[in-house]
Amino acid sequence: MSTPRNDNRLALLGGTKTIDQPFKRYNPIGAEEVDAAKKVVESGVLSQYIGGWDPDFYGGPKVKEFERKCETYFGVKHAITVNSWTSGLIAAVGALDIEPGDEIIVPPFTMCASATAILHWNAIPVFADIEPDTFCLDPHSVEANITPQTKAIMAVDIFGQSADTEALMEIARRHNLKVITDTAQAPGARYKDRHAGTLSHIGGYSLNYHKHIHTGEGGILVTDDDELADRLRLIRNHAEAVVGPMGKTNLANMIGYNFRLGEIECAIGITQLDKLERLALGRQRIAERLNRGLSGLKGLKTPVVREDCTHVYYVYPMILDTDDLGVSRARIVEALEAEGLTGLAAGYVNVHLLPMYQNKIAYGSRGFPWSSDVCKREVDYSKGICPVAEKLHDETFLGFAMCLHDLEDADVDLIVAAFDKVWRNLEALK
Repeated sequence: MSTPRNDNRLALLGGTKTIDQPFKRYNPIGAEEVDAAKKVVESGVLSQYIGGWDPDFYGGPKVKEFERKCETYFGVKHAITVNSWTSGLIAAVGALDIEPGDEIIVPPFTMCASATAILHWNAIPVFADIEPDTFCLDPHSVEANITPQTKAIMAVDIFGQSADTEALMEIARRHNLKVITDTAQAPGARYKDRHAGTLSHIGGYSLNYHKHIHTGEGGILVTDDDELADRLRLIRNHAEAVVGPMGKTNLANMIGYNFRLGEIECAIGITQLDKLERLALGRQRIAERLNRGLSGLKGLKTPVVREDCTHVYYVYPMILDTDDLGVSRARIVEALEAEGLTGLAAGYVNVHLLPMYQNKIAYGSRGFPWSSDVCKREVDYSKGICPVAEKLHDETFLGFAMCLHDLEDADVDLIVAAFDKVWRNLEALK
C-alpha cells in the first residue's frame, strides 16, 4: 500500500508518483479451493466423461454437482459447464439451428470471441451500435440492422452490467429471432429481479482467471429450454457419436467437440460460486467510493447503471469530454500512468475493424463465407457503421480494470488522489 505524497507536480513532469507500489493482485482462490482440488486429485477421478451414449456422457460427480449448484444459484432449469466461455459461445450459436449464411447481430464493443463464435458456424456477424452510456447493445440499432437473413441477436453484458434484455427479447419475439446473452463479464449482476444472463434463450458466464470467480479456464451455459440444453450438451461432447443412440433426429450442427470441463475445475467452481455474491458486493462498494471521489472532476463521466439493475464492475468505465478538458485522452492516460496507476484502458475493442472483417478473410484465403453463395448480401464493416462505439474507442472511453486488483479503501483514495493531481495540472498537459 502506498501513501499520497505532497508533491503537486505531475510525475510526468518531474514530480513524485502518487502511487509508488503496485496494488495487490486480485485472487479469489483460497484454502477452500486448494482443499477441494486436493480431494479430487486424491480420488484419481480427474475427468469422467465418455464421448458416447453412456451415463458418463454427462461427466463425473463434480461436474454434475457444480451444474446443479449453478442451476440453483442462477435460478435456471439447465446449467452446462464448458472448458472456456469461447467454447460456450460456439456451442450456443450451434445449438440454435443456425444455417450457413444466416446473420446474427452482435455489438462491436466486445471481446472478439463474441463475433468469432458466429463465424465458426459460417454464419455472418452483423454489427449493431451500442448505447453511449452503458456500452451495451442498442436495441434501436439492432432493429435497424434486421434483414430477412437475421436469425439471432447476441447481446454482450459488457464491463459488468446487463444489456437491455427485455427490449431485445421483445424485438426477437416480433421478428422470430433467438437471443444469446454473453454475460462473461457480469456474473452476479442483476437485471431487475433476475440474474443477468438468464432472461434470453441461452446465456452464460466466463470462469477464466481474471473474472469475478474462476476455475483457471471455463464457462457456464444457462437456459430454461430443454431442447437447447440437450443440443448444448451434445456439441460439448462429440455430438456426432451420440445422436444416433440418443434417438436425435435433428442433426443440424451436431458436430461435436471436447468442450468438457474437468473434475478439478468443477470442484474449485463449487467453492468459488459460494463467494460470488460477496465478491460482487465488494466491487460495488469500491465503485461507489470511486464515484464519490471522482464525481467532481470536470469532463469526466463516471459509470451509469441501468435503472432497476446492478453493476458488478469487471471494468470501471468512464467517459472523457476531451473538448471540455482541452487535453487528449492519450495525454491524460500518460499522466495517470506516470502517477503509478496501472490497469487503464484507453478505448476498447471495435471488432468490426479487425483485419478479419476489414479484409473479409476467415476460412482459407478467398473470403469464405462472405464470398460464397451462402452469403446473401454485401455486409458492410466499414468505419462509420457504429459511430458510438467508434468514438468511444478512438477518443472518449477510459476504463480501469478493477478485475486485476484487490483494492482496499486506501488504494481507492490513492486512485482518486492521482486523478485529482492530474486534473489540477491540466493546463500543464496542454
